Amino acid sequence: MTSTASPSAAAPAGTLRQDARTIGLIGLAHGSSHFFHMLLPPLFPFLIAEFGFNYSELGLLVSVFFVISGVGQALSGFLVDRVGARPILFFALSSFAVAGLVAGTSQGYAGLMLAAALAGLGNAPFHPVDFTILNKRVSPERLGHGFSVHGISGNLGWATAPVFMAGIAAATGSWRTACLCGAALAAVVLAIMVWQRDALDDRQGAWAHAPKPGTAAGGAGAAAVAEHPMAFLKLPSVWLCFSFFFWTTCALSAIQSFASPALQQMYGLPLAVTSMVVTGYMLCGAAGMVVGGFLAGRVARLEGIITVCLLATGVLLLLVGTGWLPGMGAVAFAAIAGLGTGLAGPSRDMLIKRAAPPGATGRVYGTVYSGLDLGFCVAAPIFGALLDRGAAHGIFYGSAAALVLGVASAGVVGAGVAARTRAARSVAA
Repeated sequence: MTSTASPSAAAPAGTLRQDARTIGLIGLAHGSSHFFHMLLPPLFPFLIAEFGFNYSELGLLVSVFFVISGVGQALSGFLVDRVGARPILFFALSSFAVAGLVAGTSQGYAGLMLAAALAGLGNAPFHPVDFTILNKRVSPERLGHGFSVHGISGNLGWATAPVFMAGIAAATGSWRTACLCGAALAAVVLAIMVWQRDALDDRQGAWAHAPKPGTAAGGAGAAAVAEHPMAFLKLPSVWLCFSFFFWTTCALSAIQSFASPALQQMYGLPLAVTSMVVTGYMLCGAAGMVVGGFLAGRVARLEGIITVCLLATGVLLLLVGTGWLPGMGAVAFAAIAGLGTGLAGPSRDMLIKRAAPPGATGRVYGTVYSGLDLGFCVAAPIFGALLDRGAAHGIFYGSAAALVLGVASAGVVGAGVAARTRAARSVAA
């Protein structure tokens, strides 16, 4: 970009403090959304003890969460593009607080179902909101780090929720107290966001979509703005990114939900040991995202990073699935596999940014990330059925196969982005 009147060019060179504030706030908000993925699951044993529910009934609560989140995520992108990301963020956090209150005061299954639906409604807009604010408020040279922090915070939210919810329930003897504390946590995060709202105003930033030199009001940029709001759905890259999220989330769902009992069946390890594999996987993923943030901002062919990292993860999972490793070695390999998915995360988000047409950030991220919710919904019963049939190795083989399909999707997206870049350069020349 030149020094002509674009907001990004006019911004002072020393924007690190501003970028860090926005990135930190979005990281906190995103961590809260992943925390509320786990509002009810850590409390399942307490709910069974009080109400006599079975796991099928409780699993339906999780399905309701992700169905509402997935449908809402695809739709909320349009709303974000129309009214802005910040007010939708405030609404989402408010929904989490209400969900915690409803869960904490529920008297049966209907109340818990309502709480799951409200939490899913709150979760729905987070990716369109987060990425719209990051793309518009964070300078390009630090955007990869923003995506890295965003991914790390999500992993930490997943890792924190079971300790927070189950810990409070065990300490107080009341699962209701844990839910109410979750509501209080959402209220505190909302208060922080309102207090720091100036750093979240996506109407005041335009790093990602600043006009390029020579773009006139009637030029290509204007034509893009004049397109129909649904025009982005015709882009193959959008649906390939959707499929990428679907497949990689299928792999994550298998590890997150079933790796522990699968390792217990295959290697005869105690549940106290195998339960650590998910925590290890998430922590390794978070560490990978730190490094991945540097790679995403410095590498042109992002699909190359994604391919190497996800294939390496797939190889580790295949080795675990063979049953050839010693027990603790299998736990270690399964946990270390999270490093590859973490390294690929920021590159994945940057690839989607490059595939999104200007002015459609919220819509594209909303549609693409709904593949994440669909992956959770579809994978859980399939991998659960494998485990019920004694095919514990299928958890790891299936995860590896899903990652390979995700790599194929990322490769096609990257090739399309590269082709468009070459075409744009030839036109400019």
